[in-house]
Amino acid sequence: MSTQTPTPAAPDRVLHDCRDAYVATLVELAATDERIVAVVNDSVGSSKLGPFGAAYGPRLINVGIAEQDMVGVGAGLANGGKIPFVSAAACFLTARAMEQIKVDAAYSQHHMVLCGMSPGMAYGELGPTHHSIEDLAWLRAIPGLTVVVPSDPGETAQAVRWAAAHDGPVYLRISRMGVPAVNPEGYEFVPGKAVTLREGTDVTIIATGTVVIRALDAADLLAQAGISARVLSMPTIKPLDEEAVVAAARETGAIVTVEEALTSGLGGAVAEVVVRTTPVPMRFVGVPDTFAPTGSVEWLLDHFGISAQGVAASVREVLGR
Repeated sequence: MSTQTPTPAAPDRVLHDCRDAYVATLVELAATDERIVAVVNDSVGSSKLGPFGAAYGPRLINVGIAEQDMVGVGAGLANGGKIPFVSAAACFLTARAMEQIKVDAAYSQHHMVLCGMSPGMAYGELGPTHHSIEDLAWLRAIPGLTVVVPSDPGETAQAVRWAAAHDGPVYLRISRMGVPAVNPEGYEFVPGKAVTLREGTDVTIIATGTVVIRALDAADLLAQAGISARVLSMPTIKPLDEEAVVAAARETGAIVTVEEALTSGLGGAVAEVVVRTTPVPMRFVGVPDTFAPTGSVEWLLDHFGISAQGVAASVREVLGR
């Protein structure tokens, strides 16, 4: 577990689309590695892969709206020595091509990077068919698949670099919702390691992806009420940093998980560690066992309590305050 200096909450914080960091890094890597190719399901625009196509032409392969074929083509390219980045809206990549992800990517242990674009509830107004809230729960159940959820553009870029060099299948959850930088200068992404963004003694908030900043904001609110909250960013859902989870349980005595997904994703993974090693009170912030409705991203997050105020309320509940 690494410790970093926290980023203070600020009303004027600059927000960035993690897809931009993804594509910029991919273009840079492809310049020196001809094995890198991109495979898409008629989603060049939403994956922001235009610059990649402009630079490398035939190395951008558009299979049309055929997600199972897309993953199969990626596996074939990997089998032929290429490093495919398979990019599609997370809801369609995971739901439509689950068998191919399981068999062609994970079981076959191909070196391919599955890039779930615009995950969570980023497509807000398009409703339940376009929300990707099940992906973390689904994919963490697949053996041999690394699941990474970057929290900001800098971490996204580092995760792309790591995945390009990692000899095995990876799922990258790449946000379109604007997020600020939460990791400090000099931060280094290490798969399977949590990042301590804020120290605390009363409770630990474990968050992943776009909602890490909301966990930090919640910790600020709680501090005003005299509650000391540790904030862990968990960029890797699988493998999970069990050491950091156990330390949090032992040292703070209570845990709240936060995710833009069904709470059986990060929350379920953390709970499995806690109940097996160090049982402590827990609460889960995310989408419960329901389909998320239609609405703006901000409305949906607030609706499910995935906000600074909602996280703070869950902390008070688990602490009985």
